[in-house]
Amino acid sequence: MTDLTVSQTLAIGLPIAFFVIFLEAVFSAWQKKGYYKTSDTLCTLGLLVGNMMVVLATKGLTLAFHIYLYQFKLFDIASMVPLWVMWLLAFILIDLVFYIYHRLSHRVSFLWAIHMSHHSSQEMNFAVSFRQAWFGPLSKIPFFMILPLIGLDPTIVAVAGSISTLWGIVGHTQIINKLGPLEIFLNTPSHHRVHHAINPEYLDKNYGQILIIWDKMFGTFQQETDNIKPVFGTLRPVSTWNPIIINFKHFYQLCKDAWNTNNIKDKFKIWFMPTGWRPEDVEKKYPIKSIDSAVSYTHLTLPTKA
Repeated sequence: MTDLTVSQTLAIGLPIAFFVIFLEAVFSAWQKKGYYKTSDTLCTLGLLVGNMMVVLATKGLTLAFHIYLYQFKLFDIASMVPLWVMWLLAFILIDLVFYIYHRLSHRVSFLWAIHMSHHSSQEMNFAVSFRQAWFGPLSKIPFFMILPLIGLDPTIVAVAGSISTLWGIVGHTQIINKLGPLEIFLNTPSHHRVHHAINPEYLDKNYGQILIIWDKMFGTFQQETDNIKPVFGTLRPVSTWNPIIINFKHFYQLCKDAWNTNNIKDKFKIWFMPTGWRPEDVEKKYPIKSIDSAVSYTHLTLPTKA
């Protein structure tokens, strides 16, 4: 057990995060960097409000579920190691599970339909870290339930998870350059800019939350290079600032494709195929425009930026 609660963690971390966002926005305006666009930021707020409503509705139930699962733990880790080791294991294993969840969210269509909201922005700033899908908290439950079953204290997992999420805010910025030796093992802003980019060299890389070692171990690591500037967004732009449309856009497309295909097998298969896959007959009859070149992305017709 831990005396530190999720509420206390967020009460400390969130004011700092909002202050950092304010400083970045002031710096962006002062230096005329254009990192913040009014319409994009308002869209992020809309996505955040919906996400927080789901979090508030499910957080207590998720913790209760984890406490229930803890009764069936495979290992009594609390009696085997000191408390500080339990905390260390929690951070490491949370990050590993997040890597798996995050990677699958980019590779499996129905999970990408949820996660895509986070990548829908063409910007990269601290506020984008709050651009979270409404159903994201629900999609994580089947993945993170393994932690109490292994034997990690659910209260420690909850607090460590909140701290890990707060670290994720740090990665969403263009004003922090490479951080020297920290680049070796941490998921720094440089590494996370690669993750959000649609450049072919950067696409589907760097899935870690705190650590970058999982990407290096499992072949998904890509370093940011000086000669390739990251272009942010998705290969199929959402072309809207409406948070409701963004949340359901890919789900709607999957439903349409499943309905329109004549192949019964594909009607079920489409939900679990790699992101971007469509039934052959649907692809021919109803083509969707995608980004062929990251360089041309900024020249596409998108909503006017405020």
